[in-house]
Amino acid sequence: MALRGRSAIITGANQGLGLAIARRFIEAGANVLLAARGVERLQQAEAELKSHARLGQIIISQTADVSRPESCQALVRRAREALPNLTILVNNAGVYGPIARVEDNNWDEWVQALQINLFGTVLMCRAMLPHLREQRYGKIINLSGGGATAPLPRFSCYAASKAAVVRFTETLAEEVREDRIDVNAIAPGALNTRLLDQVLAAGPDKVGQAFYERSCRQREEGGAPLEKGAALAVFLASDASDGITGRLLSAVWDNWAELPARQEHLAKSDIYTLRRIVPEDRGQKWQCA
Repeated sequence: MALRGRSAIITGANQGLGLAIARRFIEAGANVLLAARGVERLQQAEAELKSHARLGQIIISQTADVSRPESCQALVRRAREALPNLTILVNNAGVYGPIARVEDNNWDEWVQALQINLFGTVLMCRAMLPHLREQRYGKIINLSGGGATAPLPRFSCYAASKAAVVRFTETLAEEVREDRIDVNAIAPGALNTRLLDQVLAAGPDKVGQAFYERSCRQREEGGAPLEKGAALAVFLASDASDGITGRLLSAVWDNWAELPARQEHLAKSDIYTLRRIVPEDRGQKWQCA
């Protein structure tokens, strides 16, 4: 019951990882506002989660488009009115966007994906921050992805937006540190969700033969468990992670459960952050011109 007495807003919560996070939050004792664009699936998710809730737990839902400032403001307003001790924001809403070489992408679709993945994260933070600053405590969890740390050909908008989310996470963490608001990003691993379905439906000509074959293997092998990303989200939303902020954590590869014991060292380092690699980092001593 690591989140007993706490309340959270979770975007993109009607399916996939967002729904898995919501499920784990409820198991951990939290009250939850589920947000997503798809009405029918959102209602189904709310009904399912309510069937597993404990007596007194509050589970509500609201349709929202996180790319619109007024929609984000309305979400936070509803959560403040309906949920006690609102301390957690999970920015999970995201899309792949157009899949093709950058010059072949539909520009309107490229911009729309950026508005959801990056602007949606920023807008939700902007809407939530006055409340968290007022409380002088809070947890913001942003979902990143594989495109943040390595090139992702033919997924230029997704890669660029997710890298931007990580740098925004690091920057915001410094802005709100004195208000005891922790801001972190999660890399959940390669998941078998609707995004994978989109890749397979697009086919090798659009996504590239190598990426398509890798995605087929992922489908067969099961991909990264949703539960790993959901468990990391619970940790970052709980008081066990207080003071851990400005980090990009891999749900699959990082030993994040031990971070509280390493917090002093972590705070003095750039571990789990995006940084430029210079020759000295790779044992080279190149002279400046």
